[in-house]
Amino acid sequence: MKIIILNKTVFLTLILLFILTGLTYSQDVDIIPYLKQIESGNIDEARSELLDLKEEYPESPSVKFLEGVLTENGQLAVVIYQDIVDNYPTSKYADASLYRIFSYYYALGLYETAQKKLDQLILDYPGSPYIKIAQQNKFPTENISVNEEEDSTEVNGEETVAEQEFRFTIQAGAFSNRDNAESLKAEFLNSGIFSDTKEKLVGGTRFHIVYVGKFLTENDAESFLQVINKRYKLSGRIIPITW
Repeated sequence: MKIIILNKTVFLTLILLFILTGLTYSQDVDIIPYLKQIESGNIDEARSELLDLKEEYPESPSVKFLEGVLTENGQLAVVIYQDIVDNYPTSKYADASLYRIFSYYYALGLYETAQKKLDQLILDYPGSPYIKIAQQNKFPTENISVNEEEDSTEVNGEETVAEQEFRFTIQAGAFSNRDNAESLKAEFLNSGIFSDTKEKLVGGTRFHIVYVGKFLTENDAESFLQVINKRYKLSGRIIPITW
C-alpha cells in the first residue's frame, strides 16, 4: 500500500540530496551506490542488495535508512525512520529520517504532528539542509489542530490516502491496569504511530486493549506487525476493525 505518492522529480531530488549528505561522512555502511540505483530506477536491484546488507549489518542505521527509502508502506516506513531518530540520532541519515517523517504527516494533512517533527528537526539538527526544504511547505493558518485520528483524503487538492475505509488494525496488548495500556499507547504516539485504547469486559474482568496502526489490507498489517513485535517486544495480532 502506497500511502504517499511523491512527485517523481521531488523524489529524485531528495535521493540526490541523500547521496550528497552521505558523502560528508566516512563511518558506517556506504549506501550511496544503492541510492544511486534507486535514482536510476533500478529499485528491484536495490531491494535485492538490501537483503544481503541487512544480514551482514543488522544494526547499521544507514542500512535501516535504505530500507525505509525502499519501503512503500508509509506507516511501516515511519517506524523505520523513527527507530533511526530515536536510537541513532548522530548517524548520517538521522536528519533525513526526521524530514521524511515530517513529510509523511504533512502529506496526510496531520499538520500538528508535522509541525512537531519540523520543530524537532530545527532543534536537533540546526544545520540540516532539510530544514529549508521542509519550511517551503505552507501550514494552514486556521484549524491546524486537525483531528489526527481521522484520515485525510486530500492535501492541497491532491489525493494522498486511498479513499477506502481501513479494515485492519493490530491488537498490541491487553491490560487489566489502565496505566500500563496508556503507557504503551503513549510509546506509539510519541513515535508518530496511530494508537488507541478501548475497554473490553471479559469474564467479569475489565481489560484495556491497545490498538496500533490502521491498514487497508491484511498483508500491510502483517508487515507492520513484524516490525512492532520486534521493536517493542510484543506478541501483537491482526484483527478486523469493528469500531
